[in-house]
Amino acid sequence: MGIYLNPSNENFEKMINSEIYVDKTGLLVYTNKIINTMQGYLCVSRPRRFGKSMAANMLAAYYNCECDSSELFKGLEISRTRDFGKFLNKYDTLFLNMQEFLSQSKDMDSMLSLIRKSVLWDLLEKYPDFRYFDSGNLTRTMQDIYNQTRRPFVIVIDEWDCIFREYKIDKESQEQYLDFLRDLMKDKGYIHLAYMTGILPIKKYGTHSALNMFDEFSMINPGPLASYVGFTEEEVEVLCGEYGMDMEEVKSWYDGYSFEGASSVYSPRSVVNCMRFGKIENYWNQTETFEALQAYIDMNFDGLKDDILSMMAGESVPVSTGSFTNDMTTFHNENDVLTLLIHLGYLGYDENNRSVFIPNNEVRAEYVSAVSASDWGEISKALKDSADTLNAIWHGRAELVAKNLREAHFETSHIQYNDENALSYTISLALYAARNYYTVHRELAGGKGFADLVFLPRKKFREKPALVVELKWDKNASGAISQIKEKEYCRSLEDYSGNLLLVGVNYNKKTKEHECIIEEISLP
Repeated sequence: MGIYLNPSNENFEKMINSEIYVDKTGLLVYTNKIINTMQGYLCVSRPRRFGKSMAANMLAAYYNCECDSSELFKGLEISRTRDFGKFLNKYDTLFLNMQEFLSQSKDMDSMLSLIRKSVLWDLLEKYPDFRYFDSGNLTRTMQDIYNQTRRPFVIVIDEWDCIFREYKIDKESQEQYLDFLRDLMKDKGYIHLAYMTGILPIKKYGTHSALNMFDEFSMINPGPLASYVGFTEEEVEVLCGEYGMDMEEVKSWYDGYSFEGASSVYSPRSVVNCMRFGKIENYWNQTETFEALQAYIDMNFDGLKDDILSMMAGESVPVSTGSFTNDMTTFHNENDVLTLLIHLGYLGYDENNRSVFIPNNEVRAEYVSAVSASDWGEISKALKDSADTLNAIWHGRAELVAKNLREAHFETSHIQYNDENALSYTISLALYAARNYYTVHRELAGGKGFADLVFLPRKKFREKPALVVELKWDKNASGAISQIKEKEYCRSLEDYSGNLLLVGVNYNKKTKEHECIIEEISLP
């Protein structure tokens, strides 16, 4: 048993011994299906906190021929399949964490040399008596071993893309690394399965297709592996039942990623921490600071700031992902920035509508922190003051609400402040703090029309009043209140039994002033 060749299965054992372990061994059903086929190369990219290394350790424990992992997998999903024993512990398995080699190297040459020497050390220790063409040549040595053992290799590479995060602008080193991976794995009959995982999909270099044998499964298109991106709705429901957590609250904070075949995917690390500590809060910022997001949303691309504000207000915006080159420095336009944010987990992606959105409250909090720390003028201040604006509504202080809306008034290149729709963005941002207490609905059907904005208290905050907000452009706030009543918008709240505030807001185009009227009513 070596360090890189057939390492111990202890890491997987720690996983299943943990307080919370969610069975994802169904992934092995897929890899068993493609092993020793033309599809036996897969690159799986996910954000941080989404269990990439756990999946890699699971694969290594399953295929490693120097371990007996039968007891570790006993009772798990893969153990109930017909081919469970056929592939279990049958392969010489190489497990390489590229971050480990990167951290011990001064440049790309020394890193690749360290990888070769480390793997060769393990290979020659296990097979010292074989006849080798060149014991210093890694690929020839692997071929010689296979020729004599007829035992194929499985290669598992974790943090495969760390080079593109460390050597962000060093194209030569990046290409050198890709060429190394190609020479190691491409067209090698002794490799029956190659599994790479990281944050980014495989780097594109024009016609340079070093790793074109890989199938890619990303946050844009995870394909048949969608249910292994994170925790599914069913898995989280089970955990909420075991730990007595409110499923509605957990969903609003950690859900939001949706794919064909897995309509609700949750951030795994955040869910686990939420269950273990019995508290719903932002766990995202424990592994990454908001400055990582801030650097991208502050980029000077036309329309980027506008779209970020739209998404913070609860909207989806269109995106084209085709020009993204799968690195963290090459950005030709706003679409490339938004595509990177999909891969980093800061945006959800709707494949059917080709649009992006902020997936949940946890991630939305990162945007608020990033925008508040940036020089976004009135918007930064409005977000900081949003709790005061919400409190003013609760206490019927209409003049203060109007004042805060005036300060939140913004104009951007395509969200022009010239209609009720644009006004709704201002309201949504000025009332950002409401998302801590409410589920927010835009254009909610009720009675004889659609209410502009409806804020319904979540279960945890039932003492808060529901808010029905109607917006007017160059008319009057009293007319907004009358419209709520005449069109019976409150009929959409038939299942709600708490307090209710009607909020009418008007923007006077001539005076550029906001007017607000707040009225408390009782539901029948």
